[in-house]
Amino acid sequence: YKAVPMRISPRLRALKAVYKTFIDVVHVEKTEGARLFSVAGPASGEDSPGAAIPGVDVSQPDAAPLNTTDSSKEQREAQEARLQALAASPDIYEKLVQSVAPGIWQLDDIKKGLLCQLFGGTSKAFKGGKLRGELNVLLVGDPGTSKSQLLSYVHKLAPRGIYTSGRGSSAVGLTAYVTRDPETREMVLESGALVLSDQGVCCIDEFDKMSDAARSMLHEVMEQQTVSVAKAGIISSLNARTSVLASANPVGSRYNPRASIVENIQLPPTLLSRFDLIYLVLDKADEASDRTLARHLIAMYAETPPGRKQGVIPMEELKEYIAYSRAHCKPELTDQAAAALVDGYLNMRAMGISRKVITATPRQLESGVRLAEALARMRLSPTVEPSDVAEGLRLMKVAMQQTAVDPSTGTIDMDLISTGISAGDRLNQAHLTSELKNIVADAGRVLSLTELRAIISGQSSVPVTETALKDALRALAGAVSVNWSNQTVQAVEAEG
Repeated sequence: YKAVPMRISPRLRALKAVYKTFIDVVHVEKTEGARLFSVAGPASGEDSPGAAIPGVDVSQPDAAPLNTTDSSKEQREAQEARLQALAASPDIYEKLVQSVAPGIWQLDDIKKGLLCQLFGGTSKAFKGGKLRGELNVLLVGDPGTSKSQLLSYVHKLAPRGIYTSGRGSSAVGLTAYVTRDPETREMVLESGALVLSDQGVCCIDEFDKMSDAARSMLHEVMEQQTVSVAKAGIISSLNARTSVLASANPVGSRYNPRASIVENIQLPPTLLSRFDLIYLVLDKADEASDRTLARHLIAMYAETPPGRKQGVIPMEELKEYIAYSRAHCKPELTDQAAAALVDGYLNMRAMGISRKVITATPRQLESGVRLAEALARMRLSPTVEPSDVAEGLRLMKVAMQQTAVDPSTGTIDMDLISTGISAGDRLNQAHLTSELKNIVADAGRVLSLTELRAIISGQSSVPVTETALKDALRALAGAVSVNWSNQTVQAVEAEG
């Protein structure tokens, strides 16, 4: 080894008491136990011998970097055989659902969605762009409904990922920041949580308490899967191929079923539309379910806690199974599965044709493809079957029926998530604007806002809020004149 003195400052000759020591490494031995299989899988490209083969490819041991531990070839082959036998069981889907957070009672559909996020779809690159395979999930609900526990369990299961809180996260902490190297005094780029979660899951708790600047950084990550940085003369684009799992509490810590999800959590619609699955975790009062939940919780504190359920896969084995599936299983759509996806998408679109409402967008179609591929990966299947498509569409409809329902009509309206305003509210606002214009023009005098609201409320079958009235008056800026300080309004006379 050698020791080199270090100056306190480049301009001073004074030296630090501790010298920088360089040690020549003779032997490196790995002592920490890790997963047998790398989550990255075979290298993508023309030089990779197994990159173009879909499905599970275990015939070429050199196609994937399996030697990530000190295990021998026989041990790795035995582990592969055990995972293949697990995938061959007919009830593998039910076993996986039971193995996700077994201490949390029910919430089966949410656990299935989280499983799809852990396995993920297949990323596709082509000339001119690429399609992401990662799924983004948002959990919204009342306090004490196990949202944070689900995030913590997914973080433990994910092959790679970062757990962070929205209150303690900044924009640069999530993406990347520039700092000065203490030795060379040069500007260097340090990765944030989203970049460090590349090919993994980034869990963000208290998503509603995140600052607007930090939340705006997620738009590029959740769709383009990159982080663009242009700071201090450093211009780069970093990979952030991560799945985002976030949890948020409603405004006032209690979900209001009479209001839309945008009004409940007050997140930008452009960000909400980037989540593939949005689940509501509500605390509903029911004597039978409350009794079962209370017995389940009390049993966890008993002297002899309940043993592990039959069919539950241990966490370490489940980690290996997820990493093995993501590394080796690249399912492709069959003709039957593609036809089922097209039919399912058309059926979802047809639900709103009669009411002239958008009930599905191309983003829902892409989400259906990713969900079907994730379900095929759970079985280590080389192809996506029509049953995978049916289950993926069912999971998506369950999430849509909870979050994309217009409270005033009780029907699905994707405009709520994509624009923040339902089609019914937009139509009512247009009618209100037209009626206000006629009332102010027919009055022929100055009206106070209170008087105007009383007149329009007497003619309308639904109550008119003050906010809706002000929005309609702003839309009539060229036809009426509003004095906001005096709270009066009058018609604008047309010039000769």
